[in-house]
Amino acid sequence: MSKKRSNINKSFMVFNAVLFIAVLITTFIFLYLSFSLKPNAERQMTYEGSYHIEIADDFSGESLSVYINDSLLVNRVFPDSLVQLDVKRFAEEHLLMIVDNATDNTTPFNLSKEGGKISVRKSGDEVIIEETSTAF
Repeated sequence: MSKKRSNINKSFMVFNAVLFIAVLITTFIFLYLSFSLKPNAERQMTYEGSYHIEIADDFSGESLSVYINDSLLVNRVFPDSLVQLDVKRFAEEHLLMIVDNATDNTTPFNLSKEGGKISVRKSGDEVIIEETSTAF
């Protein structure tokens, strides 16, 4: 009777060992595949076109912040001359925001997907943004 019990215990231990090896092999295969294949998110996306932003001298002496999406481009007091910024496209869609730092007034503007020339000027207390769709 003890011989049957030892055979049952021995077969149970062999089954557990085989199951452990199968799980270990499956884990190693999963780790190999997950580290060897690069996901699409890591690829560097490039976009054609750029934006040429011209801020007129109407803003002389005013403190402004210029943003595209959530990226701060300029945060300073503007001089008496025309300020030009060239920005390459870095996302699918872009939003230009002009923020008056003194009053926290924000003027948003959706930019085209092709790029172009954007002129920013001031008429009274209102910020006027115009875009010409000339891709650079």
